[in-house]
Amino acid sequence: MQRQIITFAKGETVQGYYLLKSMTLKTSNNNNRYYDLIISDQTGEINGKIWDPDMVEGTEITEGIVVKIRGLVNEWQGQLQLKVERIRKTNAGDNINVEDFIQSAPYTAMQMMDEIRNYLIRIENEDIRQITRVMLNENAEKLMYYPAAMKNHHSIRGGLLYHLTTMLKMAERVLEVYTHLNGDLLYAGVILHDLAKIKEMDANELGIVSSYSPEGMLLGHLIQGIKDIERIGSENNADREIIVLLEHMLLSHHYEPEYGSPKRPMIPEAEILHYLDMIDARMFDMQKALETVSPGEFSDKIWLLNNRQLYRPFLND
Repeated sequence: MQRQIITFAKGETVQGYYLLKSMTLKTSNNNNRYYDLIISDQTGEINGKIWDPDMVEGTEITEGIVVKIRGLVNEWQGQLQLKVERIRKTNAGDNINVEDFIQSAPYTAMQMMDEIRNYLIRIENEDIRQITRVMLNENAEKLMYYPAAMKNHHSIRGGLLYHLTTMLKMAERVLEVYTHLNGDLLYAGVILHDLAKIKEMDANELGIVSSYSPEGMLLGHLIQGIKDIERIGSENNADREIIVLLEHMLLSHHYEPEYGSPKRPMIPEAEILHYLDMIDARMFDMQKALETVSPGEFSDKIWLLNNRQLYRPFLND
């Protein structure tokens, strides 16, 4: 019987069809080789281990395909983990559609792209609007399926679009309260701040990231995004201050030097952009963590949230 990952419990033996998101050969402390896996379906993902490499070596099993797995659910450092006992590639007789196993944004890519373009046309400053439009158009094809991260927040098909649309909705509400903010800068900053992740990561049309690009590893999406703004702004003879302000929005949105921002926000719009980004990422991760928690219980420790446990109150059910 097919088991959804969201229902896995420690000590169970489970069997079913799952997407093999990643498969990396590693060496343990005692020099034994093993495969480290990320296995997923539409309900979530789990780390897996193949302790006997011969199980897959010489086969056609590779990341990015659906496989049939049997394994034991263990726990490691507070997180569930699957010890794979049997694994095989699916065949025509299994009647499997890989898209049925993909975690995706709750809206279609076209709906989300239309929403972003509706915010784009609200930008009144011609230079800001043109830089944003060109950069959006250059990335539009891949943006339709790209995740916002390799792991963690919005690491789902269409996750980057979903992240941007949610942030734009929050930005609109913030502008109603803090009327002194420049809406053009804020909307543009939201749309542009993570677009260069498309250059930072290599992802397929299923929204699965296979690796970081060499330039992504060496520079990162903040610097890649600044390069794009500089190029597009210069090509369109944009006002120099406009170019620099947009670059500052991107450069400072991670806020701390240890997270990649050499400058902290020095304009109010950049400060707001950082917190909108943090709120959306945290809310996504919290919602995901609580999906498997029953009312009145606590989640496992969440590394991204400084190893905090989350509580699911009865009030929300």
